[in-house]
Amino acid sequence: MGETYRKEIVRRIVKNMLDIQILRMVQTQPLWGYKIKKKAEADFHIKIRHGALYPLLNSLERKGLLTSETEHQTGRARKVYNITTKGREYLDTYYSILKEQLESKQTT
Repeated sequence: MGETYRKEIVRRIVKNMLDIQILRMVQTQPLWGYKIKKKAEADFHIKIRHGALYPLLNSLERKGLLTSETEHQTGRARKVYNITTKGREYLDTYYSILKEQLESKQTT
């Protein structure tokens, strides 16, 4: 039963905080949109539509949390995303809040 709950909770977290999950993925290594989509689908067992992913990536870039560079490989151009210092600070804040929430749970 615990594994069923785990999958459901992970899916809810990812869908509701997809921006944070994308920043976490890109923090590990630069990625392009298709790779982000496939990695999220494999790791979190969710489906992400291109129509949802690319506007979110553009939004993260406008907010200064990601930067992108166009790379050319085998005749194709793709936009590769990197996390910025501001994006790392955003993730650090997220981790700090999670830690506070977990610690407050333990003291109650």
